Amino acid sequence: MAAPIQLAAVDAGSNAIRLAIARATSSENIEILETERASVRLGHNAFTRRMLDDETIARAARAFRRFRGRMDRYDVSAYRAVATAAARESRNCRKLLERIRRKSGIELEVIGSEEEARLVCAAVHWALADRVQPRLIFDLGGGSLEMNFFDRGELQRRVALPLGTIRLMETYSIQGRIDEDGARRLQHHVMALMRSALPSPPNFSRAVAVACGGNAEALARIAAGMPVERTPTISARLLRDQMWRLLALDIPGRMRAFRLRRERAEVLGIAAVVINAIARWFDLRSMLVPGVGVREGLLLQIVAEQYSGGAISGEEKDHAAKFLAGVRWFARRMHYDEQHAEQVARLALSLFDQLRPLHELNSEERLLLEAGALLHDVGHYVSKKAHHRHGEYLVRNGEIPGVKGWRRDVVAALVRYHNCKSEPQVQHASYAALNSERRRQVRLLTSLLRIAEKLESDHAQRIAGVDVQISGRRAIFHIRAADGTRLDLAGLARKSDLFEREFHLKAEFRRAQRKEQVA
Repeated sequence: MAAPIQLAAVDAGSNAIRLAIARATSSENIEILETERASVRLGHNAFTRRMLDDETIARAARAFRRFRGRMDRYDVSAYRAVATAAARESRNCRKLLERIRRKSGIELEVIGSEEEARLVCAAVHWALADRVQPRLIFDLGGGSLEMNFFDRGELQRRVALPLGTIRLMETYSIQGRIDEDGARRLQHHVMALMRSALPSPPNFSRAVAVACGGNAEALARIAAGMPVERTPTISARLLRDQMWRLLALDIPGRMRAFRLRRERAEVLGIAAVVINAIARWFDLRSMLVPGVGVREGLLLQIVAEQYSGGAISGEEKDHAAKFLAGVRWFARRMHYDEQHAEQVARLALSLFDQLRPLHELNSEERLLLEAGALLHDVGHYVSKKAHHRHGEYLVRNGEIPGVKGWRRDVVAALVRYHNCKSEPQVQHASYAALNSERRRQVRLLTSLLRIAEKLESDHAQRIAGVDVQISGRRAIFHIRAADGTRLDLAGLARKSDLFEREFHLKAEFRRAQRKEQVA
């Protein structure tokens, strides 16, 4: 497989079907290339009659056939398409799935509310990074309201309520303008379900809450609060004011006043009632609206699968933890520079993960690279001079718990070759003990370790990260460094000889600029 990879995600929601096509160069670097929205309301009749009508199914199939053309144009190699509440509750959803498969070749799968919520939360955490830690993430869709409660970043509870906008619109036969009595009935229904699910709600007046969904994004424009770290917000106070204005207008009036599409204008008043109720119940002052949802969660999942080499079982995780515990125990006995070694390991693993589609090595080799990075300088325990040779000897003869057989020889070879003082040769004991495939793996891993070690050569931990961009036959390393850091770009180029031979790419090193967006 060549990097970068092209991927696509389709979210067949209750109010619209959305496509996103992206390019990824690692599990962290994702660039959205194109998005498209098809105004197909799968939720129509799904929540009141539990059936999708033939016209809705036909429109959905046409949208998927158009999406297939977009995906083929971008040469998409991996995709996932999911349907949510409307398909879950329709008795004839199998007819929808078969029609879409026949017309477009796309396999649409129906996911449960638990997975839907998980995808949304993953997208939110990705979008916000480490800037803020939300206590509440809620997603208001056409069929349901999903609320996720967190404490110090850990999920504590999930609550799903049948309060989707299309469900409410068709249940209450709302056709546009909502008078005061109708609004009060709707508010009472929403609050009754909230009270039943959460009789003693936490007070989030000083906490961060996140609102997801197309309606939340529209309300963030209509009742905009102060942005937080450039993320739009909904002001709870302005929302209360604008809610009554929305409810008093008919559909054409909302379209004109707020520049809305018809299908959005039809449900936005209901959405305002629901989100206003959430704000009241949790005493929210504002809500962040990062503009992500199921689509982005799907993209993150696809990228993780493409760059992870497959899921790691609990047993494998336990093995890795014990293996690294033994490595660190030995490294401490050799009085290693822990901060330096951990930084080199972090950088080497980042390079490994970003370049996985090229080297196609798995989690076992990744673990050995981490061990080699942690132990690369243990030879200093004997002497700084020729420490690479001393390190190889210590690893091969030092009785490191769990590091035995060919794995010991791979780690020893990485230590021997980490600083370019030696090149892989069959005269060296550790390299000679390996078969031809393991020797190839050692060369690949060594090429990454050399670059990582050179980036951290000042032992100062001033490199925040490296983003690798594949462009033609070039690998461009964009180095994110702290202000004032001197980068030895010429030295990095010298350290990349083995990388260029093994990956068949020309290596280029650049300082990442603050405004530079690495694809």
